[in-house]
Amino acid sequence: MRLLNASGCLDALAAPQVARQLDAFVTKTVTPLPREGSDPPRIAEAAHWLLNGIGLANPGRERFLREQLPRLAELLESPLWVSVGGFSAADYAETCGRLEGGTVEAIELNLSCPNVDEAADSAAEIVAACRQVTSLPLYAKLSAAHPDVASVARAVADAGADGLSLVNTLRGLALDRRLRPVLARGSGGLSGPALKPVALHAVRACAEATELPIVGMGGIETGRDALEFLACGARDVALGTVLFTDPGAPARIRDELAAACAEVGLAAPDEARGLAKRPETRKNVTV
Repeated sequence: MRLLNASGCLDALAAPQVARQLDAFVTKTVTPLPREGSDPPRIAEAAHWLLNGIGLANPGRERFLREQLPRLAELLESPLWVSVGGFSAADYAETCGRLEGGTVEAIELNLSCPNVDEAADSAAEIVAACRQVTSLPLYAKLSAAHPDVASVARAVADAGADGLSLVNTLRGLALDRRLRPVLARGSGGLSGPALKPVALHAVRACAEATELPIVGMGGIETGRDALEFLACGARDVALGTVLFTDPGAPARIRDELAAACAEVGLAAPDEARGLAKRPETRKNVTV
C-alpha cells in the first residue's frame, strides 16, 4: 500500500516537509488555460465535513510545465502524479501529451470536479483520447454521484485507463444564518468524514466490477479508515481534508494502520485487500 494526497489538498511548494511524508505526490488539477477560480467565500466547514468551491484555480498548463513541475521534481524525492482537467477530450489529451517523457510517474484525469462545469465528453471518451497520446499510467478520478459508478469504471477500463481514483467530492450546499448559501458559487464539493461511507461503497463496487488498481480516498482520518478502504478493494489510499488540520497525518496514519492491522489479526495492510468484497467477487483481488 502507498500513501498519497488527494489532489488540491496539499501544496508541496509551500509545505514540502508534509509532501515528503507521502509515497507519491499528486498535483492540483492543471487546465489548459489559467483559472482564477471562484469568488470568495470558497470554504465552508463543520465538525464532520468541509465544503469547497475553489473552482480549479491554477496557473494553467504552460506555466505549470515551465515553472511548477521542475520545482516539484527538484524539491521532492517521491514520484509525481499530475492531475489533469479540461472541458473537452482534446483539452485533456493535449496536456497529457505534453507530460510524456518527463519526470511524471502517472496522470490522474479529473473527470468529476463538482466546482466547475464538467466536460461535455464522456469519461470514456476522455480516457480514450488521452490513451492515444501518452504511455504514462492513466488513473480516472470518478465521482460517486453517478447512480452506477461501477459501469463508469468498466467504461474507462475498456477505454484504456490503468487505474481508478475514488472518489472525488460530492456536490453539496451549506447555508448561513440568513438561510443563504455560504459559498459564493452556491454549491461546492463535499469532503471529510461525512464522505467516507459513500467512498467505501464506490471503492467496493468498482473493485468488484474491474481489476484496475484503485486509490481510495474520502474522509480518511485514521489508520483504521485507511484499512477499511483496503478491505473494500483499494490498493493505495490518499489523504485529503485531514491534511488541512494535521500536517503530521501521513506519519500518524501509518503508525495507526499498523496497530489497526494487529487488532484484526493481520500481519500487514495488504492482507486486508478485498476482505469486504462479496465472496463471489474476491477472485479479482490482486496483492
